Amino acid sequence: MRSSLAAQIADVDFEQLGRQTGPAAASGASQEPPAEKSRRAVPPADLVRVPRDAHDRQAWDNARKTGVELLRSGRVGVILVAGGEGTRLGFPHPKGKFPIGPVSGKSLFQLLAEQVVARGRIAQTKPNGALIPYYVMTSPATHDETVAFFEEYSCFGLDRHSVHFFKQGTMPAVDRQTGKLLLASKHELALNPDGHGGILAALDRSNLLDQMRDSRVEYLYYHQVDNPLAQVCDPAFLGFHVQHESEVSTKVVAKLSAEEKMGVAVDVDGRTQIIEYSDMPADVAARRDAAGQLLLWAGSTAMHVFSRSFLERLRTGKIELPFHRAIKKVPYIDDGGQLVEPDAENAVKFERFIFDALPLAERALVVEARREDEFCPLKNKSGDFSPEHVRQSLSRLFTGWLRTAGAQVPDDLPVEISPLYALDAEDVARKFDASRKFDGPVYLEA
Repeated sequence: MRSSLAAQIADVDFEQLGRQTGPAAASGASQEPPAEKSRRAVPPADLVRVPRDAHDRQAWDNARKTGVELLRSGRVGVILVAGGEGTRLGFPHPKGKFPIGPVSGKSLFQLLAEQVVARGRIAQTKPNGALIPYYVMTSPATHDETVAFFEEYSCFGLDRHSVHFFKQGTMPAVDRQTGKLLLASKHELALNPDGHGGILAALDRSNLLDQMRDSRVEYLYYHQVDNPLAQVCDPAFLGFHVQHESEVSTKVVAKLSAEEKMGVAVDVDGRTQIIEYSDMPADVAARRDAAGQLLLWAGSTAMHVFSRSFLERLRTGKIELPFHRAIKKVPYIDDGGQLVEPDAENAVKFERFIFDALPLAERALVVEARREDEFCPLKNKSGDFSPEHVRQSLSRLFTGWLRTAGAQVPDDLPVEISPLYALDAEDVARKFDASRKFDGPVYLEA
């Protein structure tokens, strides 16, 4: 056990940790406070809104065609961020294993992976469909269970050789007052994942950036495991990214209110970036335009498209995303060897955010989506973004697809449409017999 602790200590980059815990880091003296920066924020200039007229719809159709051609060319890969556990849900497993299908009970992992299978079949250039590499970022806490789950379900129909698992890094938690490392047990440091922004270092450590280059993967569709409404490999989003010659693109939805807890895509000093809701003063978040609409309205969905060349440029320049400090309660072993459950925030955790890459891009694009179509992440045990809320949102979306196809569907029926049957309302309209009647839960699958 001592050897395990020694190995953990040996892995700690104390020089890097020192930069996070020193007086300058604690005071933020070397950086402009985000709250002050937010006062110069304006709506993003390079922006594509949801279609409102025939001209807009033509632009979206053209982007969609461009995206389909990218998928057919085999130049698109998917990054799934899946390092989190379902702790807040009372689910002591990787969150991706959570059963969320409103009728089937399929897991988050399965619903998202089957979208990739379906995209590959539609963008068919080979007998079994186009190959879309799937890169799954786990954490030390979720890695083994995630890999085992994928293998148990035969990677949900994905080509096993195209599925790549890699672990994000960790950072030690330190005592808030002294900066000393905390122990989770007598032979184990208190470690936490280094955030979704740790993906750049994790890809580099695993040599996956090189593998992507060798496989001719040029564009990476990035999303998180908790949002089953995400349109994985959305061709229009991919197409706009290429048409605008963007290095990193971000999908957003309109915030419901100034108080909604979402990061906001903005421009500051000519650079697109995302400002966390906790860093934006209430008076700034509440600003409105001449029409009375929220000025800073573009809530981030954590869906992005990255050009691989951009990530390689960051690697070549040895550019690291900054760590953010979070003051948290962390149980620890005291000097007497006893486990202490603190009553107040006693520790500092460090994590990186992927959206800090946006202002490093020469060109960044923001694309709007409809919330009801694409955004309802699983976050809480009850209330908003709970399992009940997410299942209702999925069922409501699928019901709308059926009604668009001419079907009569009672409001109270749970409805689920497998990605392997249809990916959107247009797919349903092509396949579905509108005269079909329903008297119980609806599940359509291939």
